[in-house]
Amino acid sequence: MARTLALCFALMLSACSVAAPAQAESLLTTKQRFSMPSYKTVGGRTIKQLQVGWESYGKLNAAKDNAILITHYFSATSHAAGKYHPDDAAPGYWDAIIGPGKAIDTNRYFVISVDSLANLNVYDDNVITTGPATINPDTGKPYGLSFPVVTIKDFVNVQKAVLESLGVKKLHAVIGPSMGSMQAIEWAASYPEWVPRMISVIGAGDSDAWTTAALEQWAIPIRLDKNWANGDYYQGDAPVDGLAASLMLITQQALTPAFFNQQGEQLDYHPLETGPLNSITQQHSIVKWLDSRARSRAAKMDANHLLYLVRACQLFMAGYGDNLKQSLAAVEAKSLFLPASTDLLLMPYMAEKAHKQLLENGKDSRYSELSGQLGHLEGVLRIAEQADTIQAFLQY
Repeated sequence: MARTLALCFALMLSACSVAAPAQAESLLTTKQRFSMPSYKTVGGRTIKQLQVGWESYGKLNAAKDNAILITHYFSATSHAAGKYHPDDAAPGYWDAIIGPGKAIDTNRYFVISVDSLANLNVYDDNVITTGPATINPDTGKPYGLSFPVVTIKDFVNVQKAVLESLGVKKLHAVIGPSMGSMQAIEWAASYPEWVPRMISVIGAGDSDAWTTAALEQWAIPIRLDKNWANGDYYQGDAPVDGLAASLMLITQQALTPAFFNQQGEQLDYHPLETGPLNSITQQHSIVKWLDSRARSRAAKMDANHLLYLVRACQLFMAGYGDNLKQSLAAVEAKSLFLPASTDLLLMPYMAEKAHKQLLENGKDSRYSELSGQLGHLEGVLRIAEQADTIQAFLQY
């Protein structure tokens, strides 16, 4: 298990998971493309020729009522499970709970996931997404900052259009971690007739003042990079240094001191390392380790896309009412909240706040905390520990 976690962290928030007991064969999937001639955002702007990617596992039944939507986290894609090719290095990030005979059983359910607009991994060959880095059909040039601000509800609205194109009119459940949990509860609040069950993993019902300010720290390094050029860098050098610095912040906030100190021991970290002692330009071993992983991830990512995802999360309140009580009043779903007790990013009080508000509104809501030293990433890398809870809830 320790070696598997180390490999997953090396890939860090990409398509990896801590595997459940091995199946006879890996689940295989294919990326599909969905297009809309135009889409009007929550903010009232129009996106022409919108495209997103999606993938699925299992089969949609004749009644088309066995669909489970998986909504992905900030730096993920729709690759929630399985592999594109048998020799892929790692399966989708929640492969531990999605597949034949697993908690989200693809022998029973049609499981589907959709790439977000402005997906962070826009340069990944398996990602299809419209965002700032894609071509504006009106100008023939990348959108840059002329791309409309998009919200969590916009992600949900596009997912709804994908489902409707398949003939789905109601979900069995919607489930997602982190930013995906925001989309899951948004589904329950905005389209209650679609959602009988909702599972929020390491999530929140809104972005409070603390979280909005913390998210802004992810954006600042990009804006300060000399190559950012107010978002108009697509014909020149990309702001890689700023993007890498942002990813370093995200990585550290998603983990815990215990994890970093353990990694420090493996690196023989010491406060008085020779390089940093002799030169202000030298880095400690733990900083080099963090920087290296951030830069390796940045190769398939786009800085402007990160800014747009940050803003989508900052603007979040499920249901988009004046307050959370009002926003969650329409929810009809049975809800399950699974925050992580050691989470320093979306701390447990945020999920608890939404859970308590649902209870006060007379709704059916349950709450249980994940434990472990991986902090926010407990909801990604150790989700298998909640397999029984998730399986039982889906049958409730």
